[in-house]
Amino acid sequence: MLKAPTDFRGILKQLGPGLIVSANIVGSGELIVTTILGAQVGFILLWFIILGCAIKVFLQVELGRYTLSKGKTTLEALNSVPGPKVVVSWLVWLWMLMFVATFFQLSGMVGGIAQVAGLAGSSLSNTTLAILVTGSCAVLLYVGRYAFIEKFSTSMIAVFTMFTIFAVFSLYWTDYGITAQNISEGLSFQLPKQFIVAFAAFGVIGVGAAELIYYPYWCLEKGYARHVGPDDGSEEWVERAQGWMRILKWDALVSLVIYTGATIAFYLLGAAVLNGKGLEINNENLMINLSELYSTSFGTTGLWIFVIGAFMVLYSTIFISTASNSRLAADLLKLMRLVKVTDEAGRKRLIRISCVTLPAIYCLFYLSVGKPVTLVTIGAVAQALMLPFLSFAALYFLYRETHEALRPKLSWIAMLWVSSFLMTAVGIFQLTKEIQKLGF
Repeated sequence: MLKAPTDFRGILKQLGPGLIVSANIVGSGELIVTTILGAQVGFILLWFIILGCAIKVFLQVELGRYTLSKGKTTLEALNSVPGPKVVVSWLVWLWMLMFVATFFQLSGMVGGIAQVAGLAGSSLSNTTLAILVTGSCAVLLYVGRYAFIEKFSTSMIAVFTMFTIFAVFSLYWTDYGITAQNISEGLSFQLPKQFIVAFAAFGVIGVGAAELIYYPYWCLEKGYARHVGPDDGSEEWVERAQGWMRILKWDALVSLVIYTGATIAFYLLGAAVLNGKGLEINNENLMINLSELYSTSFGTTGLWIFVIGAFMVLYSTIFISTASNSRLAADLLKLMRLVKVTDEAGRKRLIRISCVTLPAIYCLFYLSVGKPVTLVTIGAVAQALMLPFLSFAALYFLYRETHEALRPKLSWIAMLWVSSFLMTAVGIFQLTKEIQKLGF
């Protein structure tokens, strides 16, 4: 057990879970779904993008608060929510549907990498490329090369994100420069006629539902809960818990700044360049047309910036998501009583097996469907549908499970309620749209 540092340098050294999540976030949500949304509707949903990033941080912190104080994983937490239970809680069963849907999303990224390789001049078939991508991911995770890939990919994504932001400003010297009128239009609270892509984007921008589930696992692995220790009723425990909650909030705030800045940049590029040129994104031209985001600003050099950056973004997302999903899979098998894990060595063995099995599933999904945009959208929509249920769980944890000394201020609680209401409202709005399409 360890007290949280109070000096700024010490706080920075302890940050980690949010940065891992941020590396994962700047992936298919920003590079694919957000830019497609900008291409379809132009600037009018800039306000929606900012809102989608900002409101989920309250949910992220509450799930982290529960894990920090209880030392439980996300699935163990969801399994404790009241309601019908068949082996596991109804909420875990709902999450399982989303979990499977994220396999589609990750398999779509495999297809995206295959198209990026084609842009780089590769003559390998999509089948060969899919096997190479998923196979290398499985091998690196199985042999324990996670730390190196995490640091390397995070650094590369940071550089790519900076180039993306620079590309937005560089448009000023082209025919697609962003004007004050464009920004004003984007903040005018309009809604498009077709909402499905916006709904999909809402599910994955910022901290998507999948990342919200992952986050507490990385808080555990980084030692937050271990440093706090079990609640023994002492003042020392309260002091430790409050200290590590400050670290957790800093962590969430830093990741909020990173992913919000990246998301806005990708959206503005999509709205300015793709919508401005009248380019549509589909399964066949996904990466060719996305490369226009950078070649418009940087010429031929921009194409290679895109090729390298897109590869790093998509590969690292597959890699980090597999590392996260393998922990979820191990936890799920244990909760379902399908395996018996009695110690940490058994858990790690189960995680390594999942690290090999899951990439093979992504590969099969992609080779069976072969439509990256469709696959990514399926996963994104499933994440959006899960958000209201995660909001319900967070509110339950706050009111029924949170230690009195760790309760947030009333202003924070009010924002959590607002966040939960908005996420639920977006879900109901999309559901209403789909029912209207059916003629009801």
